[in-house]
Amino acid sequence: MKLLDTIRKDAVCSMKDNTSKLLGLEDVIVKNVYENETGCCIELELPRQKHSCPRCQNETERIHDYRIQRVKDLDMHGVHTYLYLRKRRYVCSACGKRFYEKNSFLPRFHRVTNRLVAKVICDFKDLRSAKEIGSKHNVSAQTALRYFKLVNYSCRELPEVLSIDEFKGNAGGEKYQTILTDAKSRKIADILPNRKKSDLIRYFLTFENRKDVKYVVIDMNRYFKETAEICFPNAKIVIDRYHVVRQAIWALENVRKAEQKALSSAWRKFCKHSRRLLCKSKEKLKAEEQEQLRIILGLSTRLEIAYDLKNDFLEFMHSPDSATAKERLALWLFHAESSHIPEFEACITAVRNWSEYILNSFDVPYSNGFTEGCNNKTKVLKRVCFGARSFPTFRNRILHCASWPAGKDTDRIGIILPI
Repeated sequence: MKLLDTIRKDAVCSMKDNTSKLLGLEDVIVKNVYENETGCCIELELPRQKHSCPRCQNETERIHDYRIQRVKDLDMHGVHTYLYLRKRRYVCSACGKRFYEKNSFLPRFHRVTNRLVAKVICDFKDLRSAKEIGSKHNVSAQTALRYFKLVNYSCRELPEVLSIDEFKGNAGGEKYQTILTDAKSRKIADILPNRKKSDLIRYFLTFENRKDVKYVVIDMNRYFKETAEICFPNAKIVIDRYHVVRQAIWALENVRKAEQKALSSAWRKFCKHSRRLLCKSKEKLKAEEQEQLRIILGLSTRLEIAYDLKNDFLEFMHSPDSATAKERLALWLFHAESSHIPEFEACITAVRNWSEYILNSFDVPYSNGFTEGCNNKTKVLKRVCFGARSFPTFRNRILHCASWPAGKDTDRIGIILPI
């Protein structure tokens, strides 16, 4: 019997030691482990030691009483885990002050461990709602959001190649927000609450390294251009090529829509269903697609001219340098104006007004491609979260998603955990 009792005691001690190692908490003594309907329950306490009185700094190890506190911890193998901490309350022998012992894993007045809070914050990097994240860690959506509000991102300096774009966020009472990215290192620099020119200028003027910005990549937004001219005197403004090509594509589409109205119902449907062939590069067309395109262009002379203008415009956009592009652009403008197609007037005007900045794009490899990708990711985030009411939370969520995996932008993150 004594041997069995000894074996049983050794097994219990071994189980407690293994549980202590599994928990990964420093200086804790596991007293008991059991499971009930709520999950895995672990009873533990801290080693008894001297503590300094917060009032008079006198050291004491005199215990006044004990209190059992239930603390939520990280799940273990998918099972909710609760720590039942037997907290000691000490009493100072000098001044009579009563105070609880300190520990490294549980902030004052909290009922969850620091590492659970950190894990909840970490999971906000995924494109999931606060409700899903909270449910995963056995906390409410509001609690999960409260933890995430401990995170704050800051933009300390502007990148050498600054990309500016807008997106529809509907956050903080503003319909549109502005995104700033580093087009060279492909990182998000900051998210601004609106796209107003005065607010953009006020924001950029706060940076001391404004003169170090060499390139500003934008779409054909007049307010962004004027802001860049005021705030970045040494920077060269570059228009994103996608937004330039889109002008010619829109003009061609408007011609197609106008011409197919005069056709029969069957031909109208045929043109509509084959519209992607008009926008596709002719070098990428298959044999059957080329035949289909020949039939479409044979229905309208205006459409055929518009299609040729689009192809000439794409040839201009594939110029190897700005000098060649300037010659091709002048030739294209002459042909476009000579065609007398009203649908191309907006395209001609836009290209002529922005020609200086469009030509700059042929000398540098930068574009708004990464920025547009971030905008698409933001749309997904907004959809899974069913909208964004608070701009600060929305901003930090976007920056948080873009800054992971960890180790790339950790110097920009500020996490304030209560102690």
